[in-house]
Amino acid sequence: METENKHPITGREGGPIKLDVAASWTKNYREKNPGQTISQFFGKHILENILKQEGCLGIRFYYAQDNEGKKHLIIAGVNSDGSDQTNEEYCDDRGVAIKVAAPVGGSLPTHKMYEVGDQSSPCPGSPGCPKGILATGQKA
Repeated sequence: METENKHPITGREGGPIKLDVAASWTKNYREKNPGQTISQFFGKHILENILKQEGCLGIRFYYAQDNEGKKHLIIAGVNSDGSDQTNEEYCDDRGVAIKVAAPVGGSLPTHKMYEVGDQSSPCPGSPGCPKGILATGQKA
């Protein structure tokens, strides 16, 4: 059960973590999930596109699985009240965009278009996978 967010999103959530702690935690995950995806890489372009959306204060990451069982991370911008920046109001219940007809003698309503991201590169299995301490427990 989710708890109610009593504090607004500020854009300052999260913070640094000591490398030895991070390496220990990633090692714990690898040991408990052998052969599983250990990381996802997102390129600068999609991250910047989402972060520059009006009102975006950060990015939320969703764990996901496609119909073939492949793991994904889905990313969405988040505004100050903690809401994901999506275009739900312009989609049907399947997530397909709805074409909005202009009223007679009028123009189409203006609305913000938000990006939601996927198509990251999972590791292992993609070119450029890390070989450092967070991925292997060994210094590169």
